[in-house]
Amino acid sequence: MRALMAVVLSVGLGTSISGGQQAAPSAPPAKQDAQPVRVKVYSVGPDVTAPVLLPLAPFTNPVAKCKNKEDGKVLLSLLVDPTGRPRNLVFLQPLGTDLDKFALQIATADRFKPGTYKGAPVAVGESLEVNLQSCFIEKKNDAGKNTSWLQLRSQPTQKFEALPQPTEEAVLTPDGLFLEDAYKIAFPSFRAGGNISAPILIHHVEAEYSDEARRAKYQGECVISVVVDVYGRPQYLHVVRKLGMGLDEMAMEAIHQYRFKPAMKDGVPVPVTLNVAVDFSLY
Repeated sequence: MRALMAVVLSVGLGTSISGGQQAAPSAPPAKQDAQPVRVKVYSVGPDVTAPVLLPLAPFTNPVAKCKNKEDGKVLLSLLVDPTGRPRNLVFLQPLGTDLDKFALQIATADRFKPGTYKGAPVAVGESLEVNLQSCFIEKKNDAGKNTSWLQLRSQPTQKFEALPQPTEEAVLTPDGLFLEDAYKIAFPSFRAGGNISAPILIHHVEAEYSDEARRAKYQGECVISVVVDVYGRPQYLHVVRKLGMGLDEMAMEAIHQYRFKPAMKDGVPVPVTLNVAVDFSLY
């Protein structure tokens, strides 16, 4: 049997890590707007033109030799703001793999001729399908050991369409909130409730039993602390209730593939700390 899963929101929210886990290395804050901006969101239709993707430099140099190919399509929603920059990226159909990270990197690097309403630039809601082809290559790490790295083997393709039911208004996420800095920004700590919504799980996989635990018919529950970043990805996993026999590691391997609709505060995504309880049962 596979493990059952339950997600429990902890009372503390923010980027601080409990349980003695090392905090994220400090990083310069990403560029942010002076004040949150609430804008009307338009859909392509009468009087509304679609944003036009501008050509960019190639995202990657395709690799010639690789093994264990991994391909997939990631579907995102985003807003193209009146300056032609992508904002408010949210997973619609993630894969639960590192290809999700590639898709975010590609989407945040996009630039557009903005959409217009009666000739004036406006924020336009779009869906984006990123088609990715990747594989694993062998590289030496800093210690000189061979390790496997996931790398794109061809240029990704992007397909934009109008969102079927976009929100009427939105608060634009900060410009310059790039992928690797997103969960390092020092947000204040909050309590759950009020104007802070909990993240919503949109993709999960079931944790598998370890061979050792299966042979011993060992059962129980472990609890993993995780920070859900502003894109809905799990970061900084830490065991807060240990189960043993390899099951904690199996639980974390599964949780790494979870994807969430991020928590929101005043219409802006914020990182939150969750406790995820994974129940391992053979019956």
